[in-house]
Amino acid sequence: MIKAVVFDVGECLVDETREYGTWADWLGVPRHTFVAQFGAVIAQGRDYRETFQVFRPGFDLYEEREKRAAAGRPESFGERDLYPDVRPAFAQLRAAGLWLAIAGNQTVRAGGILRELFTADVDLIGTSDDWGASKPDPLFFERVAEVTPAAADEILYVGDRLDNDVLPARAAGMQTALIRRGPWGWIQQHDSAAEQATFRIDSLAELPELIAKANAATN
Repeated sequence: MIKAVVFDVGECLVDETREYGTWADWLGVPRHTFVAQFGAVIAQGRDYRETFQVFRPGFDLYEEREKRAAAGRPESFGERDLYPDVRPAFAQLRAAGLWLAIAGNQTVRAGGILRELFTADVDLIGTSDDWGASKPDPLFFERVAEVTPAAADEILYVGDRLDNDVLPARAAGMQTALIRRGPWGWIQQHDSAAEQATFRIDSLAELPELIAKANAATN
């Protein structure tokens, strides 16, 4: 049975389109040019951070985040950046008695924003900065398992990426849901590895019924 659902952040809960644009602005690059290069890097199976190197060799994402914050232009997201299916799905899943958490590769600053947005909606919020381990490191998913009051195979991890979400969560013994949205979701959807996901969805609104059916089949 699925007793707990743990959600990734970017392109699962948060539409990062606006933030990609702010990075293009910070680099002084046309937004459509930045996004095109970003997609090309992902399609080639490379680390997304290589996108920045194309426009500014030697770019250090951590340092630039701090520079943006110091300049009053920090990375940020809010209610307007949430996908519209997020809060209704959370409400339905909680009503069904499922334990909910948010866990993703996020900074301390982003973790603070998540807690402002979701503390009343989920049981736990954890970030890579909190735990000292980033996806796809197995240690990250070990931490998820440690803080979740369910066995690993009773946890459903939901994310938009095969490499960072579905495959490492599955390797940790969890069930998985691959959501098709954002650059990774669309580019990786035809990868044969996508078949390893427990569920493949286009919206979080699909989860309550899918989980209910899966749990009913185990009884």
